[in-house]
Amino acid sequence: MKHLTWNDTETIKTVKCVHTNAEKYIVNNALTVGKMYEVKNETEEFYFIVDNSGKVGGFYKDYFETAE
Repeated sequence: MKHLTWNDTETIKTVKCVHTNAEKYIVNNALTVGKMYEVKNETEEFYFIVDNSGKVGGFYKDYFETAE
């Protein structure tokens, strides 16, 4: 049940939101274009980040670019 401790885990990396143009879901309430987000977990398709609500949510990687 790793998802229960994601808020307390170390950040893997930081990513920047580049768009919120979702085909199926409304993500502009949870993400802000240009804002940096902390990645808590990652899969092939998703980043699990602390979003605007302060909770960890899973979002497709195509909304982000890796920050340096």
